[in-house]
Amino acid sequence: MVSKADRKFQRDRRHKRVRRKISGTSECPRLCMYRSNTGIYAQIIDDVKGITLVSASTLDKEVKTKHANKEAAKEVGSLIASRAKDKKIKDVVFDRSGYVYHGVVKELAEAAREGGLNF
Repeated sequence: MVSKADRKFQRDRRHKRVRRKISGTSECPRLCMYRSNTGIYAQIIDDVKGITLVSASTLDKEVKTKHANKEAAKEVGSLIASRAKDKKIKDVVFDRSGYVYHGVVKELAEAAREGGLNF
């Protein structure tokens, strides 16, 4: 009998495999994103010090769309880019957290690039 693949387990495996190679530093921190059924969350993290430098999500008051769709991803991407610009962060490493670079993930990345982040 063939069992159905556990998607969360597979995403976690992909995420761990990528995180072995990607790490954020003070000069080039890591832009990590997470998406759930209800929201989209993004953080810029310095892995050497172990601190979050900037964060944005659909829970913020500046974001008008409170769902996990493409419009919300665009808003969160531009918001995190503007907050990073205020902290003088230009270059980041994008960590898609094991998600396929398509749809919501792609919209967030493109909005962050348009906002001035380089990755």
